Amino acid sequence: MPKFGTSYLSFIPSWSPEGGAYAIGKTAEYGFDMLEISLPPSLNFDTPTVKKQLKTAGIDCRLTLNIPRNCHLPAQPKKALQMIKGALDIVAEMEGDFLGGVLHSAIGEFTRKPCSANEREIVKEVFFELASYAAEREITIAPEPINRYESYVLTSAREVLDLIDATQAKNIGVHLDTFHMNIEEANFYDPVISCGNRLKHLHITESDRGMTGEGNVCWDDFFKALSEINYQGPLVLENFSSQIKELVGPTSLWRPSKYNSEDLAKGSLAFMKAMVEKWY
Repeated sequence: MPKFGTSYLSFIPSWSPEGGAYAIGKTAEYGFDMLEISLPPSLNFDTPTVKKQLKTAGIDCRLTLNIPRNCHLPAQPKKALQMIKGALDIVAEMEGDFLGGVLHSAIGEFTRKPCSANEREIVKEVFFELASYAAEREITIAPEPINRYESYVLTSAREVLDLIDATQAKNIGVHLDTFHMNIEEANFYDPVISCGNRLKHLHITESDRGMTGEGNVCWDDFFKALSEINYQGPLVLENFSSQIKELVGPTSLWRPSKYNSEDLAKGSLAFMKAMVEKWY
């Protein structure tokens, strides 16, 4: 059965030693199996302390990274490569085997043109080298396609699969997010089926970033597809409450959220469990 996880954004707006301890405690208290930690752009991360906190709480962890604007991969491939290698080193220190996130481009960085053939070649070359570096550390990397209003580089499952085919790397997978799928994919079934065993990580979030099951995501189609490919990776909640005021701007929560962060996390966890029970 898939594991049930949540992003630290369910509890705190950014990672810090104090906030991290709080997020880890709440993850365990609310009944999640794992916590996804998005690494800070500084890559300043106290690995020994976090490992100890996770062990004490009895929960697993996966790391992700969203590369910043000064590392926009098509324009700054050397900087992006160096940064992602640094993140992979942290994964290895954490004794992890996975790095996901928006690894292909900086969120909000645009040329106002489609991704060019030259840019795609640059992305391919960087991921080819990253795959080799990650393989030496027995790590799978999984770029997350995001919607057209946040990136122009990888916006669909098909584009990530094309990248995997171009690199021929066995340790590159796909990290899907239902919020972005709701904008970019024709449906919620076919992309999951097309990924098959290359689907390695999932962000579970409603079309309006609110309570799962109360928006436009076709959850039955989605979980039906997951069951058909026998997806056993984590289901990671990534929805947001305006109660955490620092998230309002970055996540465009221009209207007050219907739920506070605790009710949102607990309600969404119950929803995920019900869908797994229904379809698995």
